[in-house]
Amino acid sequence: MIYIAVLIYAAAMTAANLLVLAFGPAISPVNSFVLIGLDLALRDWLHMRLKVWQMGLLIGVSGLITYLLNPAAGQVAIASAVAFTCAALSDWVAFARLRGRWLFRANGSNLVGAAVDSVIFPTLAFGVLMPQIVLMQFVAKVAGGAVWSFVLNRRLYGDD
Repeated sequence: MIYIAVLIYAAAMTAANLLVLAFGPAISPVNSFVLIGLDLALRDWLHMRLKVWQMGLLIGVSGLITYLLNPAAGQVAIASAVAFTCAALSDWVAFARLRGRWLFRANGSNLVGAAVDSVIFPTLAFGVLMPQIVLMQFVAKVAGGAVWSFVLNRRLYGDD
């Protein structure tokens, strides 16, 4: 199951990067809800199963895959790798400090990870701070992360 989760995580991150390259900032809210929301939820699940260095490697390799599939995605891939690394570290610290059931911890840490990622990614990818995009991404990531967390929680833990 871990291998499938790793492949889905890397595929979602790569697809999100390539979609941003193809459609620009306009795709960000949809990407954030569907693909980044999935990444946030999977990241928390993987945090409980992988070592920190393995998670960092997964994030870095996903950025490299994006670049190799489309070298023109260089700035987007770099922005993504930096933002996801910072968000993953922030998410991990929050997840580790929160107590309670996995679903509570996942959604709580997603708030932190989504905030960090929402500011860093568009700023680095597009070279300017875009408050509307940051806010839309944050809301979409938190909502998407919550939906995916509930789906994963139900499928993996049988909780309602």
